[in-house]
Amino acid sequence: MYQPRHFVETREQALYGLIDAHPFATLVANAAAGMAVNHLPFLRQGGVLRGHVAGGNELAAMDGAAVVVVFHGPQGYVSPNWYPSKHANGGREVPTWNYAVAHVHGHLRVVRDAGWLRCLLDALTDRFEASEPAPWKVSDAPADHVEKLLGAIAGIEIAIERIEGKFKLSQNHPAANRAGVVGGLTRRAQGDDLALAALMQEQEEGRA
Repeated sequence: MYQPRHFVETREQALYGLIDAHPFATLVANAAAGMAVNHLPFLRQGGVLRGHVAGGNELAAMDGAAVVVVFHGPQGYVSPNWYPSKHANGGREVPTWNYAVAHVHGHLRVVRDAGWLRCLLDALTDRFEASEPAPWKVSDAPADHVEKLLGAIAGIEIAIERIEGKFKLSQNHPAANRAGVVGGLTRRAQGDDLALAALMQEQEEGRA
């Protein structure tokens, strides 16, 4: 990943926070037929990512493969009109895109143990149903249906061997421009704008 020094993020708390807040990721592996790209949610448990795929997914036959998992945080277009400097330097500013990502490097471990898979499904549903007024649980489904499901999937586990973070949040601009971007995102309030503005404000607080 291209990493200008302004945008390098190495704080474990920030990187794990992005992973936990944005668990749906892109997994890339080098398969025999070329690059295998899949999209799936992960549960981070300490320094390990866990998830599952359909038994017919190519990943289910790639035990030991080197992989990169890309977690995408908030992102958004930045207009040069939001920079006070644009009005002071004769318009010498251009558009850009702000974003935050984390790249996890590791090796794939494929798991087919039914007990392991059931624990994973329980953990995943507990995590993602937590905000529901009446959370659904795996045990709500008929036991024979769950047993059939467990036989149709493969678990995947990736120990985090290396993690890269890039938080491109206008750190290469003066404070007035960064404040202008936060203001512009807040006014536009589309897509990830508010989450991106909040992340930029967190970065500002970290500078203090």
